[in-house]
Amino acid sequence: MNENLFQTQYDVTKKTKLKKFYDEKKFLIFSFILVVVIIFASFSYYSENQKKKRILLAENYIKAKVYIINNDQNRAKDILNDIILANDSTYSVLSLFLILNENLISNNKTIVDLFDHVLKNNKFEKEIENLIIYKKILFQSNYINESELLEMTKPLINSETHWKPHALLLIGDYFVHKKEYVKAKEFYTQVLSLKNLHAELYQQASSQLILIENE
Repeated sequence: MNENLFQTQYDVTKKTKLKKFYDEKKFLIFSFILVVVIIFASFSYYSENQKKKRILLAENYIKAKVYIINNDQNRAKDILNDIILANDSTYSVLSLFLILNENLISNNKTIVDLFDHVLKNNKFEKEIENLIIYKKILFQSNYINESELLEMTKPLINSETHWKPHALLLIGDYFVHKKEYVKAKEFYTQVLSLKNLHAELYQQASSQLILIENE
């Protein structure tokens, strides 16, 4: 009998404390639940919105390629430019490279500005970023001077990136074009000194050194 009475009193006291806690904290409880619901809804909306955005970018990228096939370069250029400015790490890069491959923009500064925009406004894995940097240097190597080229390639040739031998070959080819064979030989030799060098890159450097010896 006493045990039942004690249990009843304990249950009543427990419920009273819970009710008191609820009454005191219900605003915080409902606020927390509301915040969680808003966060979840916002995340779902953002994810769905990003998905739709990428689908649209993919469709526009394909549309631009169709315009190129149909010799409507101006429309293709405008679409690809809009895709670049949309700041998607995949389609912005693809669009920039397509503009380069198809020579849709003749102004060098405009191309460089697009490279800078892509690099500044997107997040990439390091090797992808280095690829874009290398492509930018490759494009600019057609008109920049020696000191500019050497300065721009420093981040690549002073690191262990996959694009280091490509940068060294580019500099070597630059000096061959200028008929400065001693300087060219220095960079081709650096290529051959690299460990785990791809056979094709080794062959390119070796072939260039043989050509220099025969000059």
